[in-house]
Order: sequence, then structure tokens, then C-alpha cells
Amino acid sequence: MQLFYHPELDNKTDQFIFPTDESRHISKVLRKKTGDILQVTNGKGIWFEAEILSPNHKKCSAKIISQTQIIPKPYQLHMVVAPTKLNDRFEWFLEKATEIGVHQITPIICDHSERKVLKMDRMEKVIQSAMKQSLQSYLPQLNPAISFREYMALSKSGELYIAHCEENNKQELSHCAAAKKYTTILIGPEGDFSTEEIKMAMENGFQAVALGNTRLRTETAAIVACTSIALVNL
Repeated sequence: MQLFYHPELDNKTDQFIFPTDESRHISKVLRKKTGDILQVTNGKGIWFEAEILSPNHKKCSAKIISQTQIIPKPYQLHMVVAPTKLNDRFEWFLEKATEIGVHQITPIICDHSERKVLKMDRMEKVIQSAMKQSLQSYLPQLNPAISFREYMALSKSGELYIAHCEENNKQELSHCAAAKKYTTILIGPEGDFSTEEIKMAMENGFQAVALGNTRLRTETAAIVACTSIALVNL
């Protein structure tokens, strides 16, 4: 099954035109014809069936023939993750987290961060592609990059966790995470959070957690955290 994305569709849409990139893929790559049925999501929880009216490679038009409201997951997961030095590693995290089931992602710039400039347009495309590939109807929200201290100044709610490498009394995330909660998890850069950042997070209500007995790369730690929350909510 092939899933397409059109963010402007809603439950009142009758006919519409696909964006240029989707139009080209439908007509040039998949060679779809007039009358073919496509599966489309708006990224906001509605799944549409649409019939092609004109398979134009620049402006492929279609009409809605049915729609289904998809029930959201019973939990919310917000991953606040420091970008990795290599772009492809962070993009891998974005892809896999979307497939597993993340709801919100915030890139965070820390004291030890080596990468501080991000290609947000590219990151958004990676998330969209992963949503379509994994046949999901909700597009994770990608927030603008923010500094650690700016993030700490924001109001926060729900379950708050920070995974770091310093030796102290930490519980396993898989043991302390609760189901059906709004959960936020902080994951630091290659050099880990600074001691000052860890202290600041703890003062702001974050609980220190471990993600196993081995030292993990930033992107691996983030995926382990996503998976732990998903498994708690099975």
C-alpha cells in the first residue's frame, strides 16, 4: 500500500490537487491513471480514499470518495534531543522515531553540542516520508531548535525524564515510565549533558533515568527511549 500526504485536506474537502512532488511521483514513478484509487492522509488523523481525476505530473487532481478518522494513540511522547554531529545520524533518529510512534520532537542545543545549525526543511521531509512509509495518519510535530536554557524556561507538564551518563542514582526508564501519559524525554549530545545542565533539569522536575547497561550513541539512546515508551503503552 502506498500512502500520500496532503496537509490541507479536511473533512469538508471534495476535490483537491496534490503538491508538485506528490503529483510527479503519482504520474511519473507509479504511473497511476485516471480512476485509480489512492490512500491519503492529512497528517492530522484523517485517512482518505481518493480517486484520480487527472494524473497530471505537475497538478494531479483527485476527488475524495471516503474518509476515516483514526483514533490517536493513548499516550503522547515528546522527544527533546540534541542534534548529532553527523546529519544522517539525526535523520535516522527522526525516521525511526516516527515509525515507532513519537508525537513531538524538539532539537535542543546543549553546552557540548557540536552541531548548532540545522536544516529544518530537510528534517521535516524525513519525518513526512517516514509517516507515509509506516502508514500512519498523524505527522509528528517538529519544533524549532532551542537552547537548553531556553527550553528549561518553558512551562512543562506530564512525566519528565532526562537520560545522561553521569554516575548517580538512576532508575531504568522501562521500569518507571507509566502508560497513557504525556511524557518528555531529554537526550543529550555526543559529549553528554554538562553537569550544570543535569542539575538544572533536576531542579525543573526531570527525573534521571538509565537506558540500559551500555553507553549509547545519542541517536541510539533516543530510539531506545521511544521504544520503551511504546512498549509500556502496548
